Amino acid sequence: MSTENEGTAVPPAPSAPPVPVDAPAASAPQAPDAGAPTPPVPPHPAGAQNPELVHAGPAPAYASAQGQQHGGAGGPEGSWPPPQVPGTPPYADGGAGGAGPTGVWGAGYQQPAPKPKTGRGGLVAAILVAALVAGGIGGGLGYTLAKNNDNGSSTTLSASDTGGSVKRAADTVAGVAQRALPSTVTIEAESTNGEGGTGTGFVFDTQGHIVTNNHVVADAVDGGKLTATFPNGKKYDAEVVGHAQGYDVAVIKLKNAPGDLKPLTLGNSDQVAVGDSTIAIGAPFGLSNTVTTGIISAKNRPVASSDGSGSNASYMSALQTDASINPGNSGGPLLDAQGNVIGINSAIQSTSSGGLGGTSQSGSIGLGFAIPINQAKYVAQQLIRTGKPVYAKIGASVSLEDSTGGAKITTEGAGGSAPVEAGGPAAKAGLKPGDVITKLDDHVIDSGPTLIGEIWTHKPGDKVKITYERDGQTRTVDLTLGSRTGDS
Repeated sequence: MSTENEGTAVPPAPSAPPVPVDAPAASAPQAPDAGAPTPPVPPHPAGAQNPELVHAGPAPAYASAQGQQHGGAGGPEGSWPPPQVPGTPPYADGGAGGAGPTGVWGAGYQQPAPKPKTGRGGLVAAILVAALVAGGIGGGLGYTLAKNNDNGSSTTLSASDTGGSVKRAADTVAGVAQRALPSTVTIEAESTNGEGGTGTGFVFDTQGHIVTNNHVVADAVDGGKLTATFPNGKKYDAEVVGHAQGYDVAVIKLKNAPGDLKPLTLGNSDQVAVGDSTIAIGAPFGLSNTVTTGIISAKNRPVASSDGSGSNASYMSALQTDASINPGNSGGPLLDAQGNVIGINSAIQSTSSGGLGGTSQSGSIGLGFAIPINQAKYVAQQLIRTGKPVYAKIGASVSLEDSTGGAKITTEGAGGSAPVEAGGPAAKAGLKPGDVITKLDDHVIDSGPTLIGEIWTHKPGDKVKITYERDGQTRTVDLTLGSRTGDS
């Protein structure tokens, strides 16, 4: 589904790796933990109409955010989760003229009521039937003529006569799909009030753990219903083992899991190159077990997306692909040409917002985004071990305003707290309010959301180089990333 973040002005807020928390009520914001400020969405100037970033997932679960503003924990200057989705200038404009696409999830889908077959649609159907009937007649006539003229010396050969084979080579798309499909599932999540949607997941291990997107299963987290259906029709009840809102990764476990599960082989997303072939599997618009192909269009694409309510945001340094991804593909595997999982399909760029309640949804325009599997694997393993995600952080609040100049450390932190956490990684490295971070290692940082996505590709304890500007001078310091556990 597509939820739109148009025309909503959101005050700047900290965005050095924010640590997500459960979405607070708009009327009672809660301050996030110190040192883990989270970026709200920058204001978008009105006027321009640009494509919108949408997650490939549940339709009715996420309503339109048009005209909403959510300060999140700590108020407008540093809240998690961020109000609306911040712009990400690197690839497209978003919202109503922002410098980047707004993010919307679309991991689920509810089948809309069928439209009456009238008018031109009825005519097309009639023509199709006529064509099929004509084809049948032609086939019958052809068989009759051939039979009448057959004197026993026919030279017509069939595959069965020559021993021809319809087996597909393992390295073809058909071969990869044949191996991968049995290890993918269509997930149906339903909340206690009956709302929900459809997404996708894949077998992670032989114990019955399935990896998917957080926004696919979010409705079923608090007492809802969760099921997973394999391509062979076997359906299993499931439960959420752990979910990471900020990473948009979740792990569920099948109840009474079968003993013949075959986990998909995980690849190395760091070794993926632009131009590599990709294969996506999912349930677009409820059409389970759909396979599409494309290539890697770009790497390290900064993506910030939310459920449209301004409360459940995620950040990633994504793999971009032109493989067709639509609502319902969320959580499904993005495979390489050998069938190895290189990413988890999570979001798409859309040109329109679609509609509410699943009656209309935006579709693929060839701009899909997947969470790199190296990051998703680390998160999934943490969730299986402890049930909670662990986030890397620098302990500083940065602005989420649209910018191409870098991520600026704010002068005030979340809820009036210090913008640079006392004794935190940033403080130890000598960073101060007003500093503008322009690079993390060799990756250019052009905004707060980009910084967050890059930091979250690392693990706590990793050492990184931070390049920043202060008083017109460029400086570089070494920094050891800190950690925070949980979304709240």
